Amino acid sequence: MSRNYFQDYFGFSKKEINGIFVLLLILFILILIPYCYQPEVRSNPAELAQFKREIAEFEQSVKSDRAYSYRDIPLAKPKSKSRPAYFEFNPNELSAADWKKLGLSDKQILVIQNYQAKGGKFYKNEDLKKIYVISSEQYQQLEPYIRIDSKKSITSKHEIAYSKIIVDLNQTDSTELQNIRGIGPAFASRIIRYRDRLGGFYSLEQLREVYGVDSAKCSQWKLQLKITKEWKKIAINTATFEELKRHPYLNYKQINAIINYRKQHGPFRDLRDLMPIALLNAEILRKLEPYLSF
Repeated sequence: MSRNYFQDYFGFSKKEINGIFVLLLILFILILIPYCYQPEVRSNPAELAQFKREIAEFEQSVKSDRAYSYRDIPLAKPKSKSRPAYFEFNPNELSAADWKKLGLSDKQILVIQNYQAKGGKFYKNEDLKKIYVISSEQYQQLEPYIRIDSKKSITSKHEIAYSKIIVDLNQTDSTELQNIRGIGPAFASRIIRYRDRLGGFYSLEQLREVYGVDSAKCSQWKLQLKITKEWKKIAINTATFEELKRHPYLNYKQINAIINYRKQHGPFRDLRDLMPIALLNAEILRKLEPYLSF
């Protein structure tokens, strides 16, 4: 009974045994294939020789016992600064290129040119030393070559434009304005344009309203300016929008407010009638008052 039980569970039929042999044969063939089939590799002799040379060069470079160091990098040579070429000069008449020849930097030249543009003059040798960008050592090198004409210097101190000439601000032109110390073509043009928009200045303090004019410039210029001519006034009860918009003290909203208020309440009798207009504060009315006629 036990024998039959063993055969039932562990015995193989004839077909199963044949299948096992076929499977083993296939496995055996698969194992032998890599050993039996070895494709012939043909190498190009020229390529092989090139490959060997590259290997030799690489090995030679590896054998080099000289380690790389940052010291191997050649240092850049500092740019040689051109030596100053000294010559006799008048600092009041020197161009930027000539200052450069004397060894001054672009920054130093710019400071000197700004000083001269504002009316600065060199009346004696020591005046150059007062320019803060000129060191005492540099001044000592330049001083033997400075030549300032004493006659021109005296004249410069008492130049016509800077010596008690008074210009009427409301009657002058841009050319005459440039006789005022510190007023160049740009400032003269701005002042004239602003005066025309105002209709004339009623106070020298109004110069501070010109773009670029600070209190220091205004104080300096007032010494040589005056106002005698009457300025143009605005007929506030008949002025149109186009007439009012030319004035620098009023913007579009304020002009519309004035015209609408005038239509609703009738003509203005004096400045107090303008006070109820919310867009016109006390400061604007104070500035406008000299220009209004009722």
